Amino acid sequence: MASGLLLGGAVAALVAAAVPAHNPSGGFVDPPPDKIVIDVATVNGSGCPAGTAAVAVSEDNTAFTVTYSDYLAQVGGNSDPTAFRKNCQLNLIVHVPQGFTYAIAEADYRGFASLQAGASGVQRASYYFQGSSQTAAKTHTFPGAYNDNWQATDTTDWAQLVWAPCGVQRNFNINTEVRVNAGTSSPSKVSFMTMDSTDGDISTVYHMAWKQCPGK
Repeated sequence: MASGLLLGGAVAALVAAAVPAHNPSGGFVDPPPDKIVIDVATVNGSGCPAGTAAVAVSEDNTAFTVTYSDYLAQVGGNSDPTAFRKNCQLNLIVHVPQGFTYAIAEADYRGFASLQAGASGVQRASYYFQGSSQTAAKTHTFPGAYNDNWQATDTTDWAQLVWAPCGVQRNFNINTEVRVNAGTSSPSKVSFMTMDSTDGDISTVYHMAWKQCPGK
């Protein structure tokens, strides 16, 4: 990976990559041959406070990684009352070759959870383009007792994909959230959930679908 916007951090947690996708006629639309440039405008949220996330763009400008070191939600014990929910918003500027548009077709999330019996964890993500009312949102729930790595995949059918508008630049927003609910678990016992990976492997893969804009 080439150096990018450094905000600090330790665990690889997100990568976006261009992959072929089905088009409505049943064929494939390959990623455009020219370079894709991804600029990170902002990184905000309680799950990625200043100094706890790092962003780097790949040498070929077709992928990016975000490294988190403090994306953890927890309840119980001496946990802060506000720590049950953490979130992070990435505001991205994606420059694509003229005549093409893209959408997020699939996202693979990973992390670790330690949930007491009676507690539960929730991972949620939503995606939208600046100025658009269309939002793709997916939610995954993990019931306790649970003490292991977790993984969740968001897949969107072609007909439901939210495409970047053709001919204009619109920032792409990815909002992620982890939440832990105490439920019926003992208030003295801690339950937590992270959006990262304890072994340092990449946690999240964003697969980009492509199509040509009308008239191209």
